Amino acid sequence: MITSAAAALAASLAADALPAYVYDLADLTAHARAVRAALPPGVELYYAAKANPAAPVLAALAPHVTGYEVASGGELAHVREAVPRLPVAFGGPGKTDGELRLALRLRAERFHVESEHELRRLRALAEEAGRPADVLLRVNLPLADGADAAAAALDGAALAMGGRPSPFGMDPDAVDRCLPLLARGPLRLRGVHAHLASGLDAAAQLAVADRVARWARDLAARHGLPPEAVAEVGAGGGMAVDYARPGDRFDWETYGKGLADLARRHPGTVLRIEPGRALTAYCGWYVTDVLDVKTSGDEAFAVLRGGTHHLRTPATKGHDQPFTVLPGGPWPHPWPRPDTRGGPVTLVGQLCTPKDVLARRVPVDVLRAGDRVAFAMAGAYAWNISHHEFLMHPPPGFHYVGPGTGGGG
Repeated sequence: MITSAAAALAASLAADALPAYVYDLADLTAHARAVRAALPPGVELYYAAKANPAAPVLAALAPHVTGYEVASGGELAHVREAVPRLPVAFGGPGKTDGELRLALRLRAERFHVESEHELRRLRALAEEAGRPADVLLRVNLPLADGADAAAAALDGAALAMGGRPSPFGMDPDAVDRCLPLLARGPLRLRGVHAHLASGLDAAAQLAVADRVARWARDLAARHGLPPEAVAEVGAGGGMAVDYARPGDRFDWETYGKGLADLARRHPGTVLRIEPGRALTAYCGWYVTDVLDVKTSGDEAFAVLRGGTHHLRTPATKGHDQPFTVLPGGPWPHPWPRPDTRGGPVTLVGQLCTPKDVLARRVPVDVLRAGDRVAFAMAGAYAWNISHHEFLMHPPPGFHYVGPGTGGGG
């Protein structure tokens, strides 16, 4: 569950260097290379930087992705600095004028426009700056008909952002109203974008991508749009990541073959996908140590240094974060070492709340005070979504092994 390189680094860290995030960039590189190889050559692969915007992660992905999707001015500026030579698509439902000006100044290659009002503001700002901007209109496609394969796919989605009333994107009639604003001026329509759900398997992802591509084709036919105006179809990300079964990964081979078939059925269309979690979740571990083991009401608890203020994912998604126990060294105290053996244990952090739970009632062979625990699948939506300042505990360290790191932290 943890690579040998990451485990060696985790074991080498001093106790006062914990908690720490450990990333294996060689493992990330191998995974990204395999994903890219599974996709047809014409499919564009953008990494959703919100999943993990760490500069070493962005740099490790650079040889294998087409570009990056960002969702704020801060992400945009950060990505431009970390990987300045690759394209950036600027999305997100609440762009400010300041962020739009920044994106124009930094020459974002694509703008995912979420509403008619946003389009009007972008047009005015582009005219003010004297700079063109290439636009994809984000559409919230209604998928109320359960007979539609895409609608059926969304029924089992872990998180739905579209296909029903949503703050994300715009209804099809709003897209129609946007088209006259793109007929002239500095904005150029390049296609449509639709990220409808997360947690979808390969078949569901393909059904949604086909639905979006068919809708884009019909939009062009209804309005007599030139081919270049709807050449790009962004199908978003949301590839399933299963925290309960870390070994079960998204079927990129099947997905790639399906995208190749989809491209054949929609000639002239540039398909773009934007995975985040499914690319980086597996390359990171949150490593900490066991401060205490105790029993309350016949239930075993291991109290860890750190907690959900560093790794919020299990509290947010309501799951048990998978982990590996790394046995600690000799016990330095004259009293017995607290431990639990052969039964379930709940792993909690240092916060003064019963919600600070990383894994609940998970069987272990043995877990002792002084042992280390490496929580897997912490390479995405981990530190960057956590409530860092609660109780003012110190932040974790960040360490990388693999290409460009010198082999250590």
